[in-house]
Formats: sequence, structure tokens, C-alpha cells
Amino acid sequence: MQMLEKGTKLNSILTGSCPKCQEESMYKDKNPYNFGKVADMHETCSHCNLRYQIEPSFFYGAMYVSYAVGIAFGVAAFIISFVFIGTSLKIAFGAIIGTLILFLPIIIRLSRNIWINFFVDYDEDWKEHKHEKRAN
Repeated sequence: MQMLEKGTKLNSILTGSCPKCQEESMYKDKNPYNFGKVADMHETCSHCNLRYQIEPSFFYGAMYVSYAVGIAFGVAAFIISFVFIGTSLKIAFGAIIGTLILFLPIIIRLSRNIWINFFVDYDEDWKEHKHEKRAN
């Protein structure tokens, strides 16, 4: 399972951890189903000081990712319902709607995680860089 090891983009995306150091969660509440706080993020990482809101309205770009992630969840729900279980088309489309409603908080977070990982890479030497900035 090298794909899920610390230092990989997939690890940061699936855990919601800081993409630079992967030491802590970017979110104030790890539970995505705490609906009032699903998008509440720390301003910076307490370990490497990465600022999550890279620029104003940075996470608006995550809406495009959210569309693609939502389509993936919907297609998966349709295939499972219609192809594997053998339901009618009406039931299969109901399964799509139910899946999107049920997984909305996870889709929101996954989209934000994917979006920030487009722009920030893991830095295994983040501790050294943190000390260099303090010295200057």
C-alpha cells in the first residue's frame, strides 16, 4: 500500500491532512457530518505554517473538482444499483440522488483536499525549511 503512505498526494487527499507536512488535519472538526463545520478549516498548519487559503477565494476552484467528484459518486451509485443489483431506472436514479445527498459533506471535503493538492506538494524537509525561515 505504498500509495497511501505518508508523503503521497493520495494520503493527504483521503485523510484531509496538510499537503505540505501531512502532520495534522486541515479541518477544525474531523467529522464531515458536523454540518455547521464541514468547511471550517484552520488558517495555517501548526507544524509547517502552510497557509491553507493560498489566496482570497482560493477554494472556489474546488467547485469544479466537486462537480467531477459528484459525477463519479453518481456513476458509481448508478452502476451498483442498476447493473449489479438490477433495480429499475427510477430506483437507480433515486439511488444517485440519495448517494449525492448522503455523501455531500465527504464530496465537499474531498474536493477541497484535491484542489489544494494541485498546488502544494509534500516537503519531507519541511522542518529544515521552517527553521531556515526563522533564522532569516
